[in-house]
Amino acid sequence: MLNVALPKGRLGEKVYEMLSESGYPCPEMEKDSRKLTFENSECGVSYFWVKPSDVGIYVERGSADVGVLGKDILFEYMPDVYELVDLGIGKCKMCVASKKDFRDNTEKTLRVATKFPKIATEYYSGIDRDIDVIKLNGSIEIAPLLGLSDVIVDIVETGKTLKENNLEVIKNIMDISARFICNKVSYQFKNDEVIKMADALKRDRL
Repeated sequence: MLNVALPKGRLGEKVYEMLSESGYPCPEMEKDSRKLTFENSECGVSYFWVKPSDVGIYVERGSADVGVLGKDILFEYMPDVYELVDLGIGKCKMCVASKKDFRDNTEKTLRVATKFPKIATEYYSGIDRDIDVIKLNGSIEIAPLLGLSDVIVDIVETGKTLKENNLEVIKNIMDISARFICNKVSYQFKNDEVIKMADALKRDRL
């Protein structure tokens, strides 16, 4: 039995569709239900829904054998797992954005609002820029509008939210997509099952 951690939301639903079409269906998941755990013993798979940022924790600690999460979360939290497949879905970019009239004064510390302090810190460290990281959990776009920050570092998919708030991308930091990950112990002791599922997901990309 492979235990699969799926992120709640559109990404997880898309991944389940991919897995279902690849031979790992679980009809119970397709019903309107508030349940979080599901099992199909005939296919040797069990699924559970978790918060996207928690997928890596469940997989790293062995509560899940495999899971799916974005490259942004992998980079930010660095769970001790194997990254097996780039699923090619959930594509977006990690970007620096600011108000359209912003001009960076390098003589001052740059105030950066973000949900991703590690990514922001590493990026600005790489270009030798002093920053003050402001960790936020809600809508990042409002920070420059209210004078809380000079710029934001956040995920950009279509750019519509930025545009509606008079913000613009000034730098692309990294490309992001969903990744299939595996617990290191499970990779050793359930290798055949893990590789079979990984290969099925690779074929689904073709």
